[in-house]
Amino acid sequence: MQYKWIALTNTTMCILMASLDANILIIALPRLVPDLHVSLIETIWIILSYGLVTTSVLLSFGRLADMFGRVKLYNFGLVVFTIASFLCSLAQTGTELIIFRIIQALGAAFLFSNSAAILTDAFDAKERGKALGLNQISIVIGSALGLVLGGILTETLGWRAIFWVNIPIGIFAIVWSRAKLRELGIMTKGKIDWTGNSILVASLVLIMFGITFGSLHIVDSLGAILLLVGGISLLVLFVYVESKTKEPMFDLALFKIKFFSAGNTTIFLNALARGALVLIMAFYLQGPSMRLSPFTAGLYLIPVSFTIATFGPISGWLSDRYGPRLLTVSGLLLSAVGFLILSQIGSKTSFNDLMLPLALVGAGMGLFASPNRSSIMNSVPPQRRGVAAGMSTTLVTLGNMISLGMSFAILASTVPMSDLESIFLGASGHVESADVVSNFMNSVHVVFFISTFVLLVSIIPAVLNRSQKEHIIY
Repeated sequence: MQYKWIALTNTTMCILMASLDANILIIALPRLVPDLHVSLIETIWIILSYGLVTTSVLLSFGRLADMFGRVKLYNFGLVVFTIASFLCSLAQTGTELIIFRIIQALGAAFLFSNSAAILTDAFDAKERGKALGLNQISIVIGSALGLVLGGILTETLGWRAIFWVNIPIGIFAIVWSRAKLRELGIMTKGKIDWTGNSILVASLVLIMFGITFGSLHIVDSLGAILLLVGGISLLVLFVYVESKTKEPMFDLALFKIKFFSAGNTTIFLNALARGALVLIMAFYLQGPSMRLSPFTAGLYLIPVSFTIATFGPISGWLSDRYGPRLLTVSGLLLSAVGFLILSQIGSKTSFNDLMLPLALVGAGMGLFASPNRSSIMNSVPPQRRGVAAGMSTTLVTLGNMISLGMSFAILASTVPMSDLESIFLGASGHVESADVVSNFMNSVHVVFFISTFVLLVSIIPAVLNRSQKEHIIY
């Protein structure tokens, strides 16, 4: 087998595995929470910690890859992720699970920040769209498939099985990667921007504390506002520091490149729009409205995974031939239509009625992801691909994390706390009031309508992306 296909197969398998774990826990919460006696705030942070950690360290890991080698750090990430998955399966308390999820997220961050750069080095410009499409679409497939697989494993083997599945895959990938993958990229000398990274971590932590603690009334309104203002202020400081640093981990100069700027703006808005889909659908299907089992809820979400898997590889091939603009715009429009239909669903909806909007959302994601990612990676010099990949993936995880946090805040603003605990902690049968169901559905409608609006806005930068006639520079 040619090296490029080995690189594609290995990285795609591992990215799929890491992406599964971003959402696989959500559908298992009704079984996990009573087993570990987890509180509501612990439940929220079991979900958010994975995204928060990956967002916080991706940029530094991208810089490390440019300095010390992408394959070397990719292999290290595989080891960390596999060991952490085993530890997660042994967790006895909510706090332990959060700690092990943080370690797992560190391993995943090494995989996310290096896979695209490894493939960009392995494939020439004419084939990159196809390769990156197959690889990067696995992130979206993994997020959607996590719910299906999580439901099946939770129902048949228990919630700990959702982590067991990573162990044999991880061991196989480690052995294969160490034997076959090799460094092709250009390594550059430099240093880690510890100041910038510390400011970014503090900023994201304060913002998410403000959203979650404020929603749960752990702090009062003034405290929540102060946390949010502090986090946003640090984010502004981070941008300033990065603009003055000689070797920034968030290279603002790359945004002077038209296609890099357009692609990353679009990818952030797309993540912001779709990041809450998994959370909302999981609790819509298992919560006070539908009351489905984890297994059945997972089956309801198959249309998303199926259409992503169908359209993702096709879009990469089409992008190589016709350019990314038409595909990204079409994908965003399809997803917007799907979310608009979802914003009108009732408290009791059949599988047939959900199939069309979920399929539209999945098809849109599939058409969008690989052409947009290919355009971003092709727009930067080879020696900056590690940083570029880290920046792009950081914006995706940041969008997903903000989307999750804000969606939970919307739910908490309309559903009474006692009922919210019943919904999130899996107390099936405790929520009987028609008012509770009505309030919950109003929140669902608001979240999906906002997603529709954000997707329509994201079309503006998508139109600025590369057309068929504009050639690839690198």
